Amino acid sequence: MSSFAETQGIRVVVRSRYVHEQSQPARFVFAYTIKISNEGQAPAQLRRRHWIITDASGGVREVEGEGVVGSQPLLHPGESFEYSGGCVLETPHGAMHGSYMMLRPDGRCFEARIEPFVLAIPQAMN
Repeated sequence: MSSFAETQGIRVVVRSRYVHEQSQPARFVFAYTIKISNEGQAPAQLRRRHWIITDASGGVREVEGEGVVGSQPLLHPGESFEYSGGCVLETPHGAMHGSYMMLRPDGRCFEARIEPFVLAIPQAMN
């Protein structure tokens, strides 16, 4: 599963997959890889993340924090940053979406969208 969004020159591409070997009944583990690219004309630094995670039973949780994987990458035009993360659900499918708070050198901030992407075991996609 994947998603794509571009906000003010910041492109966010997400790929997700089910991690069968780490999952158990009623504990479904998913991994995702995110590539953030600066396709614009000005540098931008990722300062904060905000995730909204929804499971198949309608449960919603939010996760916020500074940076990603212990980093607050500064992306100059043409540069990219890629990282991997994970999510555990109690249902066999769900979705995630959110945003990154980006900071320009002149002090302006903006939210780079992370479009919804599906978290699902392969059988849930049939």
